[in-house]
Amino acid sequence: MAALAALAATVGGLLRLRAAGAEGQWRRLRGAGLLRGLLQPDSATGVAAQRRHVAHFTFQPDPEPQEYGQTQKMNLFQAITSALDNSLAKDPTAVIFGEDVAFGGVFRCTVGLRDKYGKDRVFNTPLCEQGIVGFGIGVAVTGATAIAEIQFADYIFPAFDQIVNEAAKYRYRSGDLFNCGSLTIRAPWGCVGHGALYHSQSPEAFFAHCPGIKVVVPRSPFQAKGLLLSCIEDKNPCIFFEPKILYRAAVEQVPVEPYNIPLSQAEVIQEGSDVTLVAWGTQVHVIREVASMAQEKLGVSCEVIDLRTILPWDMDTVCKKFREAAYGKEELDFGRRMTVFERNSGFKNNTVLQLKINYIQQCQKGKKNDSLQGLCMGSR
Repeated sequence: MAALAALAATVGGLLRLRAAGAEGQWRRLRGAGLLRGLLQPDSATGVAAQRRHVAHFTFQPDPEPQEYGQTQKMNLFQAITSALDNSLAKDPTAVIFGEDVAFGGVFRCTVGLRDKYGKDRVFNTPLCEQGIVGFGIGVAVTGATAIAEIQFADYIFPAFDQIVNEAAKYRYRSGDLFNCGSLTIRAPWGCVGHGALYHSQSPEAFFAHCPGIKVVVPRSPFQAKGLLLSCIEDKNPCIFFEPKILYRAAVEQVPVEPYNIPLSQAEVIQEGSDVTLVAWGTQVHVIREVASMAQEKLGVSCEVIDLRTILPWDMDTVCKKFREAAYGKEELDFGRRMTVFERNSGFKNNTVLQLKINYIQQCQKGKKNDSLQGLCMGSR
């Protein structure tokens, strides 16, 4: 038994060494003999010095908001708690449920809420994700506000059928006689560096192609509170993924009172003229650093966009620079006026299309037809 224990410890040490990314030492062990390599102390191998660090970015707080009244310094999980507190206070039908939420949750996002609002409004569920979401659908169908927590986003997959086949399609299947639009599903999301395969995943792509739900990922405490309140009040089922590496690392001034940040509206957080970089959640802070490096080292001007809502995403904001580069700002403005003119006029579609084609051709030749522009100026 002692020999087996020693062998297990040896194998475990090798696996940890390889997982830690110490490739040089791993190759040295393979080449020089396992026994001789294992007898070397860690200080000699430099394993500790080669340990990987997942926090490869610096959190950049937003400017302190002035339009929502008094603010308070909060980290991300405190901003989530504040949003949930505001929702429970405002909506007497709102309930919060999930694994361990009654004592505050593993990330402390619901701490104190059960004591404040009672065990009938903040309560634990069995360890059953499909049951949590199924229960939430039922609560929402009755007209109450359901706020479900999946303890880690990695464990949302057992509830996949309930989300994409039931919650997302409930309004459609009943011809809008019934819906579960007051359902919000929260889940800690992304990696922190030590969660391994079951506590590090970012599963938003699995839901990004499913009509009937909204998917949101915030980048900061201020964004998290405003977007979460919008999800809770939205009349469609929402999945709200919370970057858990930012729960304590992200700290900034957040309004105490409730406020909303609109869904499906991306935010341009840095203007640029050469390249558009799009991200959400934690990666927003990464690409902000990338944008700075590109400017300093390559002279490339990067536009940085926080998508915020993954589904339905804000195509207009993301594609604006591309359209301006391809057609020119003036032509884009004219195209918008032509679209309104087409709706409001009695012209047949082919007539309006020909007007557009003629105008674009003249623009390409360097000739502006002011009469065509004037035709649509009053149709904004």
